[in-house]
Amino acid sequence: MTAVTHTLHRRGNVESLSDDYVILVMSAKGINDKGSAEKLKRALEIAARHNAVNFGDMKNGNLFRVGSKVVFDGIRDTSIVHAVYTNKKDLCESLADLKEADLGMSVVVSGLFDEVSGCLETIGMKPHTVQFSLGIFGKQDLLPKEEILEITTMCGHHQVSPLLVQKLLNDVRRGKVSPEEAGRTLAKQCVCGVFNPVRATRLLCALMER
Repeated sequence: MTAVTHTLHRRGNVESLSDDYVILVMSAKGINDKGSAEKLKRALEIAARHNAVNFGDMKNGNLFRVGSKVVFDGIRDTSIVHAVYTNKKDLCESLADLKEADLGMSVVVSGLFDEVSGCLETIGMKPHTVQFSLGIFGKQDLLPKEEILEITTMCGHHQVSPLLVQKLLNDVRRGKVSPEEAGRTLAKQCVCGVFNPVRATRLLCALMER
C-alpha cells in the first residue's frame, strides 16, 4: 500500500531538514482495517520508544495536546499513528523493530531521500513507492516568508498559523516564553502529531539572530 502523505511538503534545505523524520503507520480500509487497532497501538509503542520527540493519532490528538495515555487509549481500527524523530539512528532503529514485529500495517516515512534510503538499505528493506514534493506553484508572493514556512509546513494540515509563529517569536524575543516552550505550543496545534518541536525551537532561535 502507498499513500500521499501530508508530511511530504516540509520546507528547508538539507541542513535544515537533517533533524526531521516522520513515520506514519496505518491499515488499508476494506483490506486489513478490521481488528487493526491493537496492531496500530503496538506499532506506535515501538515507534514512540525510540526517542520520538512527538507522536499522535489523527483521531485523538498528539502527545502535547492530550498526553500519551489518551493517544494510546484512543487508537481505533481507523487510526493513523505518527511519530517524529530528530536523527537517522532513531529512525532506523524504529523501522528495524517495526520490520521485526511484522504487523502487516503500511508504514510511510518522510525525510531526506538519501538518509531514508540509506536507513532502509541498512535494515534490508526496499521502498514500495517513492514520492517527491515538487514545491509550490502559483502566486507565491502571497505566502509567508520561507523561514516561517519551514515551521508551518511541519503541520501537513496547516493547523500552525504563520501569525502564531510570529507572535511566539516576538514573545521569545521579549523573554515571555522560552524557545522550547514556543516549540511545544506550536506542536499542540498539529493534531496528528507530525510537528517537530525540536526543529521548531532551533528555527525560532535562528530567527532571533536575524
